Amino acid sequence: MNVAADLSSGKGHRDENFPVASWLIARRHRTPVMAFYRFARTADDVADHPTATAREKLRLLEQMRATLSGKHDKDAPALALRRQLDERRLPPTHALDLLEAFRRDVVKPRYESWDELMDYCRYSAAPVGRMVLDIHGESQSTWSANDALCAALQVINHLQDCAKDYRELDRVYLPTEQLAAAGVPVEALREKTASPGLRLVITTLARRTAELLAVSRPFAGQIRDRRLRAEVAFIQRIAEDLVGRLAARDPLSERVHHSKLELVGLGASALGRLLREPRDSAAATR
Repeated sequence: MNVAADLSSGKGHRDENFPVASWLIARRHRTPVMAFYRFARTADDVADHPTATAREKLRLLEQMRATLSGKHDKDAPALALRRQLDERRLPPTHALDLLEAFRRDVVKPRYESWDELMDYCRYSAAPVGRMVLDIHGESQSTWSANDALCAALQVINHLQDCAKDYRELDRVYLPTEQLAAAGVPVEALREKTASPGLRLVITTLARRTAELLAVSRPFAGQIRDRRLRAEVAFIQRIAEDLVGRLAARDPLSERVHHSKLELVGLGASALGRLLREPRDSAAATR
């Protein structure tokens, strides 16, 4: 394992739970967005690899960081992203923050509280949206709403995949203090169906995620680029629907993900919302 790409899972942007650089994104922005995605996908594959040692994972993540920072050119995805950022005179800050999240994935398998989980999301989720906003030249005044939406998406992924994360990675993002308060051992995530206590924890976290989505609700209207605005509105609508599903369904035994037909309906709903609600031009120019 000489480079991070040696640990590739083979997953691509079409395998993700939420849209990545969809056709809604303008072509001139798609190349740097995809370079950032490939960088993130590579680092994620390193952190989640089932057989590589923690020491090897940290070495490869550090190699990505050093390439991104311009110390050498050993990692191809990091080099490709660095060149895209240099071309647009953008700093590597968001990508470096993201690497901190993947480093934590290697060394920190549990999160004690909601606040601790939100700190993780500050590195694992918020930088993704911030990078896309910077590539589009959007105002930093959108970051607060962005961070709320990205954190919500991250928690939704954690809730959807809570059993898989535990079984395959021994990683639990459900706050341990909430599990303990409900009398739920982490081993309950191995069961075929969620116990009443585990369901309570999941629905409580879904409600807290809905609060994040209430904060991010104006986000699309703050964006100047109309295509990115449509993409964000679509993602917001998907997230809102998933939170409702997680409050009503058991992710251990029931399907939570959307079908393609359901996504079409949510896209139409998001478009209707955009047409009904005026853009927040003041926020977009601050």
